[in-house]
Amino acid sequence: MKRIETALPGVCIVEPQVFGDHRGYFMETYSTKTFADIGITNAFVQDNQSFTAQKGTLRGIHFQNAPMAQAKLVRVTRGAVLDVAVDLRCGSPTYRQWVGVELSAENKRMLFIPRGFGHGFVTLTDDVEFCYKVDNLYSRECDRGIRFCDPSIGVQWGVENPILSEKDANSPMLADSDCNFTYGE
Repeated sequence: MKRIETALPGVCIVEPQVFGDHRGYFMETYSTKTFADIGITNAFVQDNQSFTAQKGTLRGIHFQNAPMAQAKLVRVTRGAVLDVAVDLRCGSPTYRQWVGVELSAENKRMLFIPRGFGHGFVTLTDDVEFCYKVDNLYSRECDRGIRFCDPSIGVQWGVENPILSEKDANSPMLADSDCNFTYGE
């Protein structure tokens, strides 16, 4: 595994070693030892998978408030997305800054997103399968979202009229949310 830092400290791209030949390929997608060797020591407790049928569908910006905040390790097994992490930690030097990374079945990259960050993605192809590990269980009471088009964040999604869920279309702007992340906690 190779760790590639992004502009947001803590958010990193993980590139697996892929062994391929005429039959196909093999790669290790997760090992506690291998990930600890590159500085990711979170104990993941839940795996999730989503399918998105149509290109231009946007999911996010999602997070869970403390005490049920989640770090995520995300990857795409079919299709491609622009995956986005947003620093939501009040007081952080990178507060409200975001980073976008293309994840695809072809490039096999993963993105690690620590607690305190929002997460979202827009599909770049039809028929996207998206997998992610989280280090805390799902909590309906702590589940939150920020409007994808919040001008105080300014994510450049690359799509003018994304397909949205009702929940994502009606998420509050960051200034109106009850996001409770604080830098250094």
